[in-house]
Amino acid sequence: MNLNNIHNIYFIGIGGIGMSALARYFKANNKCVAGYDKTQTEITNTLTGLGIEVNFLDSIEGIDSKFKNIEDTLVVYTPAIPDKHNQLNYFNENGFTVLKRSQILGLITENTFCLAVAGTHGKTTTTSILGHLMHECDVPLTAFLGGIGENYNSNLILKGTEVSVVEADEFDRSFLTLSPNFACITSMDADHLDIYGDASELKKSFEDFSKKIKPNGKLFVKNGLPLKGITYGIEDGSDYNVQNIKIENGTYVFDVKTPKTILENLQFNLPGRHNLSNALIALSMAVEYGCPHQQLAKALASYKGVRRRFTYQVKTDDFVFIDDYAHHPEEINAVHQAVREMHPNKKVLAIFQPHLFSRTQDFVDDFAKSLSQFDELLLLDIYPARELPIKGVTSSWLLGKIENENKQLVSKEQLLSKIHESNAQVVLTIGAGDIGEEVKRIKKEFSIAS
Repeated sequence: MNLNNIHNIYFIGIGGIGMSALARYFKANNKCVAGYDKTQTEITNTLTGLGIEVNFLDSIEGIDSKFKNIEDTLVVYTPAIPDKHNQLNYFNENGFTVLKRSQILGLITENTFCLAVAGTHGKTTTTSILGHLMHECDVPLTAFLGGIGENYNSNLILKGTEVSVVEADEFDRSFLTLSPNFACITSMDADHLDIYGDASELKKSFEDFSKKIKPNGKLFVKNGLPLKGITYGIEDGSDYNVQNIKIENGTYVFDVKTPKTILENLQFNLPGRHNLSNALIALSMAVEYGCPHQQLAKALASYKGVRRRFTYQVKTDDFVFIDDYAHHPEEINAVHQAVREMHPNKKVLAIFQPHLFSRTQDFVDDFAKSLSQFDELLLLDIYPARELPIKGVTSSWLLGKIENENKQLVSKEQLLSKIHESNAQVVLTIGAGDIGEEVKRIKKEFSIAS
């Protein structure tokens, strides 16, 4: 399909973080863009402000007439949309070209020099860092981010079309639609077992993805993963290796040993060894692409992060409030490591909203172990997202497995009072559901209190 010949593009699920980035991209390329989403959010409001029409009622009448022209309309949907969706069925039943988001990403990137970031953790932050590094090195790129980059207040970085930087999403094997020049794999921990069935199938999909790299391309892998490629790691002798780590005023200062040289006294402002690892792989890919070392060092120091990835909402001497998207046990472990490193000897209260019944069921013991590390825990009900309840899989069941005397199951309405009752100096909100909607309320309350 030649996207140049399409003028009208309609998105079903336009408010999703990946979908909205594509909508922004096509709007910037002078396409006529509109779409549907279930809920009005800050993202849909931003799209509306760009002149993109968004409707919130799943009806055929909600589709503007210009998008009912089969010859000139492309329909893009997200797998999160249910099979019984009226608008999706209308387009399917009337012979429109209907493609998944991942297929569109494949079409956009196939004629570019594509750098793809894969892995069960760290994709969004790594993609955002890589996009920023290359942007600051004046590479003519388009970067599609799975979160809102703080440097750009957007999930899209537009500086040209010769190079593309994308997340390679393993969910429903979406990343197999890509054929990148460079690709990295940050992690292969079990996840999405509702799709894959078991961890061996997930591992196989990453192996299949590694074979999608174009001839003469390069694969970067975190040291220890069972794939051959350029390795990266922290103080472990990898091809790209972080050394001499110091923390100065909350900033990492370190050296990177590359296969050819040593880059000294680099600075990076995001807390946590997991983020340092994300910065390293982004830097490695940019170095291999050919970005100048001096510009890369300056760009790395100026990187501000991604919204909801260890984002400081309140930071005073007496009280700290951090929000993070972590929704897998390993991600919670990474957040715990970061908060203990950056705020040693402080009492930490974690507020966690489990995401998906299936993920909670698959990793309940690992969740219990990771959540037990905090000094206090407030647990919210499971956020169902696209799923129906699973009998016996509840937050109460998870709470019972957590070995921590200071734990409670609470509602969102109780959060402010429970935080006030605590004497914790550091408060964390964690999860991928709608817990992010509570952040503004908590921030407002404790910005005043602190």
